[in-house]
Amino acid sequence: MSSPSSPARDVEVAHLSNGIRVITERMPHVRSIAVGVWIGTGSRAEHPKEIGISHFLEHMLFKGTHRRTAEGIAREVDSIGGNLDAFTGKELVGFNIKVLDEHLPIALDILADLVLHPRFDPADLEKEKGVILEELKMEMDNPEYVVHELFTTRFWPNHPLSKSILGSKKTISGFTRDQLAKYHASIYVPSNLMITAAGNMDHARLVDLAERHFAGVQGNLPKLPDPPATTGAEITVKKKRLQQALVCVGVPALPIAHPRRYAWFVLNTLMGAGMSSRLFQSIRERQGLAYSVFSELNLYRDTGCFGVYAGTAAATVDQVIASVIHEFRQLKAEGIPAEELRRAKDHMKGSLMLSLESTGSRMSNLARQFMYFDRFHTLDDMARMTEAVTAEEVMAVAAESFQPERLAVTVLGPLESVVADRQQLAV
Repeated sequence: MSSPSSPARDVEVAHLSNGIRVITERMPHVRSIAVGVWIGTGSRAEHPKEIGISHFLEHMLFKGTHRRTAEGIAREVDSIGGNLDAFTGKELVGFNIKVLDEHLPIALDILADLVLHPRFDPADLEKEKGVILEELKMEMDNPEYVVHELFTTRFWPNHPLSKSILGSKKTISGFTRDQLAKYHASIYVPSNLMITAAGNMDHARLVDLAERHFAGVQGNLPKLPDPPATTGAEITVKKKRLQQALVCVGVPALPIAHPRRYAWFVLNTLMGAGMSSRLFQSIRERQGLAYSVFSELNLYRDTGCFGVYAGTAAATVDQVIASVIHEFRQLKAEGIPAEELRRAKDHMKGSLMLSLESTGSRMSNLARQFMYFDRFHTLDDMARMTEAVTAEEVMAVAAESFQPERLAVTVLGPLESVVADRQQLAV
């Protein structure tokens, strides 16, 4: 095992004998430890017949191992007051556990057993199909989920990023034990695994524990097809009996590791990431058209999307879309006052600091930083990069993406059509 020099104080990196990276951040002022095992392949790597398999596999790993039943896992975690969780994303899957520092050995034993040694019992497989199909039904009854899925499908047409993480009724129902076991064996390999931890711990001790549990993992990640992600710009209207109409307006953004990403972070903040943002003040406060209105950035390794979401009455959909376009147009035409830029930067830095106060958030931050940047950016680094953004840089990324031919609009609700066309979307 090797331990390269620390990229920042209290952050240490090591490699297990089989190459798995172990990254820790020591937080001596707390009594907890959060440990995560990360798989660097998410739903975008799935073939058409596999759509939803990463998420299904995540569920199945909780159904028992060769040493523990599903109930045994739950009882063991509860007996030490721990919290065990997992999630599946487009580009990664994460399993994590948070415990008191004294329970680190048992916590890592449970986590490693769950991730590496699933039983894949056929009876559990059939039951979990029912569970996930109910999860899919629940989400399809959620209008916000539906409008975002519909928008995503149109925004990255014919690309794996456009597919549902949950899968479809057809793919979920068709998964077999052999299919899951084969996918697990091919993806959960050293070059695709990372372990991160944050809290009151000793780095060397955690690395030693990880070596005991993970050294036996072998195999190489197969070369996976990864077509370039090209964006679409459709105007899509889907009629659905709802009390509100839900609107998504989006444009392409930069990849997550692009040198100009902080200009997009600032743009997102001043457009729709707070109560003083332009969209919130215009659409909710001044016009009273929506209760919920915000913007968000979804960034991936080779592409990105800046999206605006609002829920409004069917009769005011066109007015909301026009207001969003107006804010895009105004930013390009009039620029950004110094006071507004200052407020956006301070909002970003404050939100960042507050979001990284827990061991769980620090553990997740380590994984994402090393997965996408292969290094650690300190809070000071991120604050410095935020401060370096100029109004001209923000306007430049806006000018590139806020173009009528690049705008995608999706509306879901009790309406037949939307008046908006390309001429009305001119920004």
